[in-house]
Amino acid sequence: MLIMVATGIILVLAFIFSMLGLGGAMLYIPVLHWFGYDFKSVAIPTGLLLNGITALSSAVFYFRAKMIDIKGSVPLIISSFIGAPVGAYFTKLVPTQTLILLFAVSMLFAGGRMLMTSRRPEKEKMMELRLRMFVMSVGGFFIGFIAGLLGVGGGFLFVPMMIAMGYATKQAAATSAFVVIFSSFSGFAGHIAEGHFKWPLMIATAIAVIVASQIGAKVMKEKMKAQWIKQMFAVVLLGVAVKLLWKLFL
Repeated sequence: MLIMVATGIILVLAFIFSMLGLGGAMLYIPVLHWFGYDFKSVAIPTGLLLNGITALSSAVFYFRAKMIDIKGSVPLIISSFIGAPVGAYFTKLVPTQTLILLFAVSMLFAGGRMLMTSRRPEKEKMMELRLRMFVMSVGGFFIGFIAGLLGVGGGFLFVPMMIAMGYATKQAAATSAFVVIFSSFSGFAGHIAEGHFKWPLMIATAIAVIVASQIGAKVMKEKMKAQWIKQMFAVVLLGVAVKLLWKLFL
């Protein structure tokens, strides 16, 4: 019964996060933790798995719609793929309370910045190519490390970074979904190597996110405006961050 309820909630979340170019681990993990699953050994690895599946499922739709900058995403993919298992290894060295605090602070930063910039017009000029490749390589490793450490795919940092470099919001979200696939499964592999898994929960929730992410990707492409995507992104991040900090300190 507990798995069924958690799966239902995650299905709704996958629908929302697939529209934002995110895997959804930033909410999958707290939800699983609130349902009583251990944060380190179950919530984080399951969240990473679902993150990758959500991103993969929605990225297939975005690829067919030609919304993904595949060539430009290569530096992010390589650097975040390397950084994610390094972060996963450090999970066992960092106390759970510290992980939750880092998780919340990261979301506050990303959500606040996105909310403040949501009404700005889309940039018309992309950052110079060499500088963009450098920023993506360095930023990708750092984001991959954070993703592996906190059990997230990194999309909540990829999207703001890409928008700042000049990507249109929808292209940034679609490309982020593609990039997140690699860092998520890389980080998940690091946790599995440590023996962290709960297969019945993983299988049930994986089926839910595959269905929901396909629907969410279609809605994003055909119905959503860039400003709405940014505002939804910000509200979700800030809400979860506040909830985590509330439980941590009160």
